[in-house]
Amino acid sequence: KVIDAGTYKASSIKVAEASKIIENTQRDVNIALINELSMIFSELGIDTNDVIDAASTKWNFINMRPGLVGGHCIGVDPYYLMHKSMSVGYIPDMIRTAREINDGMPKYVAQQVIKAMINRELHIKGAKILILGLTFKENCPDMRNTKVVDLIRELESFNTRVDVYDEWVDKDYVRRNYEFNLLDSLEQSDYDAIVLAVSHEKFVGLQDKVFHLGKKGCLVFDMKAIIKDRRLGQVRI
Repeated sequence: KVIDAGTYKASSIKVAEASKIIENTQRDVNIALINELSMIFSELGIDTNDVIDAASTKWNFINMRPGLVGGHCIGVDPYYLMHKSMSVGYIPDMIRTAREINDGMPKYVAQQVIKAMINRELHIKGAKILILGLTFKENCPDMRNTKVVDLIRELESFNTRVDVYDEWVDKDYVRRNYEFNLLDSLEQSDYDAIVLAVSHEKFVGLQDKVFHLGKKGCLVFDMKAIIKDRRLGQVRI
């Protein structure tokens, strides 16, 4: 009575659980396809988001964007299905490969950031990098299975110094569980690179002002295609 859309009675609890599992698995596989395409287009020198914008003019194209896949559903449920599938003797190759692609995105993105910095002749060892966003999706405080943490660790493996800002999350929780401190505020500093990792409304509102947070000539790596003016020289995934 309280749900306008109504409810659907599945034929069994197995069907109900399976329907939820495949909903998230389908999204995981679709995102993995876009992520793999972004890798291909990167090698071809083509902007993935430009391609998606053009393809989206076709009415039945599914408009999904490349990026990190975290959270408590999409990045988790496919593993349940894989486990159950293999327990009855079937290896789900597409689902498994999709998980490998999406779980590998933090490392791939970190490598792309470092590559872009090298192309701009920015010194890597000791470089200061600002990460904007830590949650697994925009405009929420949910940190469950966020892959931004993996991205941070990958960037730190190149001996860079990484600062993180996200006003949505609890600083004490991050300190206790991930052992790094969040910035209290966004201020101009001597950052060599800035990574827009989550499309919080505050970050979307920055637009060209994000360049003012780093030193002159700093790299801005826009993972979420937030900045609309391409003439500003940002790099996109």
